Amino acid sequence: MTATRNALVVRGGWDGHQPVEATDLFIPFLSEQGFTVRVEESTAVYADAAYMAGVELIVQCNTMTTIEKAEFEGLRAAIEAGTGMAGWHGGIADSYRNNSDYLHLIGGQFACHPVKDHGELHGDATDNFRTYTVNMLPAAADHPVTAGIGDFELFTEQYWVLSDDYIDVLATTTLPGRDKDAWHRDVVSPAVWTRSWGEGRIFVATPGHSVEILKDNNVRTIIERGMLWASR
Repeated sequence: MTATRNALVVRGGWDGHQPVEATDLFIPFLSEQGFTVRVEESTAVYADAAYMAGVELIVQCNTMTTIEKAEFEGLRAAIEAGTGMAGWHGGIADSYRNNSDYLHLIGGQFACHPVKDHGELHGDATDNFRTYTVNMLPAAADHPVTAGIGDFELFTEQYWVLSDDYIDVLATTTLPGRDKDAWHRDVVSPAVWTRSWGEGRIFVATPGHSVEILKDNNVRTIIERGMLWASR
């Protein structure tokens, strides 16, 4: 297939989310779909208006870092003009805590990932992993990102997300209110959503803590489809 579209991969931030390995997993798929892929380890590229004007898709995996004002404004302007943006887990939903306008753009922000049941804690990173279900909503049945995919289980971090009602939710996950938790009832949180912003589209999936999770057939399919859906 002849490459006719430009995809920009921006990766970095916290190494625990394996930004290089995670994005490398999807770059061959993008190439197969006809994208010329450029990889950047910095958000500085977002401030290059001339380049960004020719980008059809941004794939971002950049957790717990910062973004400069001109960089964010370049990112937002590109999306408003029609560039698509896609990402997973903290690489898009926990990227730039210093910029509330970024949170507004994405529509959902990581708040926490509750630990296992209190009797199962070991004092290490695995305390954050639990088995949970991603529940597909009726809207997902015919959506190009999620059509044909049913509810599925994962053993990984379960994201509690703060969101607004301008996102179009395709899947949710329920965080139970347990006896020793500070919250007193179950909390339903978006797990997969889309958002229209200006002429652009944004796609977010909260599963994706590790390459192992990204290789799950359901997760990988949703992300691959989400990237194509978001693209200009």
